[in-house]
Amino acid sequence: MRINAVQSKDYDRIRVEPLTGTIGAEISGVDLRELDDELISELHDAWMAHKVLFFRDQELTQAQHVAYGRAFGELEVHPFARNVPEHPEILVLESTADSFQAAETWHSDVTFRECPPLGSILMGRVIPAYGGDTCWANMELAYEQLPDDVKSQIEGRYAIHSFVKAFGRGMSENEREEARQKYPDQKHPVVRTHPVTGAKSLYVNRTFTLTIDGMTPDESRALRRRLYAQASEPEFQCRFRWRPSSIAQWDNRCTQHYAVPDHGGLHRRMERVTLLGDRPT
Repeated sequence: MRINAVQSKDYDRIRVEPLTGTIGAEISGVDLRELDDELISELHDAWMAHKVLFFRDQELTQAQHVAYGRAFGELEVHPFARNVPEHPEILVLESTADSFQAAETWHSDVTFRECPPLGSILMGRVIPAYGGDTCWANMELAYEQLPDDVKSQIEGRYAIHSFVKAFGRGMSENEREEARQKYPDQKHPVVRTHPVTGAKSLYVNRTFTLTIDGMTPDESRALRRRLYAQASEPEFQCRFRWRPSSIAQWDNRCTQHYAVPDHGGLHRRMERVTLLGDRPT
């Protein structure tokens, strides 16, 4: 498999160092507490080119984290997760010895909504001495590298996305039905077109996709397994080693991510703001 590497361009205000040839870039020469339109424009261009941006040594308060997110659009409040009371836009992702948590499945965030998130900005607050890396996959390449017969099979098809697999397990039947009234299952295209770049990407994920519309259960299951496997190809991925005050900013429309669950009982606290998106087309 030969894949052409992303070509990084020159910027006036930021330094961009690709993390791999296909996804991710580390950004330096910037203080995210000091924003202006030109800087945000350059960061947006680099974001669209590399899909995930990484920053080191960004000493942002929670209020500054929210302000940075708002520079790219309106922020959502997650419907099912723990938030910071003073800043409900901030989602807390915390793992301790008594309560181990890790999003250890390849997924895009909150695709069960009618308009899933545009992207997220995740900050490392408490980082374990080892482990706890996060991986991202380029789902545009995942689509491009599919065999032609599989591309033909999924052309024009839709998938059903739901909160039930991820967030419905701990609910009673009544709670689940009440949540479903508020967040009904959604039908999204299996192949999504990016609203900014126009590129096509594979838009199904193991966490929220229930089935492929119009297929029998067996047909849907076999096809979904084939499509899910695309995210696990190393050629499409990058892996980020966290340090305190590091930030990862990803495009949720064309990537998936996976939190590696290898930090055992060590404390890990991450805080995330998430940008409202549009309906996939």
